Amino acid sequence: MIASLEEALKVVKSGDNVFIHSVAAAPQYLINGLVARADELRNVTIYHKHTEGEAPYADPKYIDNFNIKVFFVGKNTREAVQTGRASYIPMFLSEIPILFRKRVIPLDIALVNVSPPDEHGYCSLGVSVSISRAAVDMAKIVIAQVNNEMPRTFGDGLIHMDNIDMMVYKDEPIHVLPVTPLTPQLKMIGKHVASLIEDGATIQTGVGTIPDAVLPNLIHHKNLGIHTEIFSDGILPLIERGVINGSKKVIHPGTVLSSFAWGSKKLYDFINNNPLFMMRDSSYVNNAHLIQKNPKVTAINSAIEVDLTGQVCADSIGRNIYSGVGGQMDFIRGASLSEGGKPIIALPATTSKGESRIVAFLKEGAGVVTTRSHVHYVVTEWGVANLYGKTLKERAKELIEIAEPVHREQLEKDFWKQYSILNKVY
Repeated sequence: MIASLEEALKVVKSGDNVFIHSVAAAPQYLINGLVARADELRNVTIYHKHTEGEAPYADPKYIDNFNIKVFFVGKNTREAVQTGRASYIPMFLSEIPILFRKRVIPLDIALVNVSPPDEHGYCSLGVSVSISRAAVDMAKIVIAQVNNEMPRTFGDGLIHMDNIDMMVYKDEPIHVLPVTPLTPQLKMIGKHVASLIEDGATIQTGVGTIPDAVLPNLIHHKNLGIHTEIFSDGILPLIERGVINGSKKVIHPGTVLSSFAWGSKKLYDFINNNPLFMMRDSSYVNNAHLIQKNPKVTAINSAIEVDLTGQVCADSIGRNIYSGVGGQMDFIRGASLSEGGKPIIALPATTSKGESRIVAFLKEGAGVVTTRSHVHYVVTEWGVANLYGKTLKERAKELIEIAEPVHREQLEKDFWKQYSILNKVY
């Protein structure tokens, strides 16, 4: 039924579990409507992945009203998670929909942002299908912000209006990704990563400075495919040039397969009603068994720090949770099992403060997202370290060679000190 904001949000009760649509699709109008009722509610648990825009429910004054549990920490909830007002659930992106479908996390309400119904009555989850498809299927009540700004996409995101309990009409811009200028350091990382990508490869890459640095270096490649959990504007020039055509892919050849998009208004306009893009549930897109069927899967992921044995910390800075597990392991494993596949971890050699991100030991409390046994390539602006099939000593040598030069001597000393201890123990 069509409802006002107040009528729709009135169905939320104290103690309910509420899901919020992910990333760029976060329905800000519905979010603000929910928070406007905060004084009437107690212990409403909010579940979501990273969301863009404001998260007013994370304000300290609402600590008794909203219990926040996130699968990925964005900037709008980071302080709340790090101070204990919100909680982080570490989870492979491929498995989050299963939590909902098996009712390990039962959902009472799903708040989503959809395109208007077409002539057949179907709305679309648009830029973010991901974990939201399962949430819509399993929630007792679905409340949708019907938004002319939401692109209509093909795949798992189509929802018939009969399956939406409350439809609130409100046009609102879809959240866009801020553009960060590329430093010479990042541009060099992009060139090194691009040198590992072969013609005919199937690429997984995310959003942000690393993919922005890599993709412009692929303009002379041929027959690339995209099978990725998320994409942004960087793929558009490659599609327009015919570099990305998906002709060599096994899973959905000829399409860009993903589960969510985050970028500019230009990107959202490009994917609107475009059958080139197939948006599917993340339990499908991030299924390593399916990923590996594609040829030469090249998975490009980043990290906060990597130790000299190859352990990758990607979700925390020491004890402080910074982001999340996401789909890194799903694609690192899928790439490693693909014929000719290359799982890559790319990161600057140093932090903004000049500290080495290639470290002898991960910081105390840091989480290992990708284990040392899964890592093949690590890339910094100083080059490429190939760890595949290498011993601890060989790995350390490779990684020290791509660390910032000023830190290499100390890293070597720290490694040999630890290695001598290991020799005595074992």
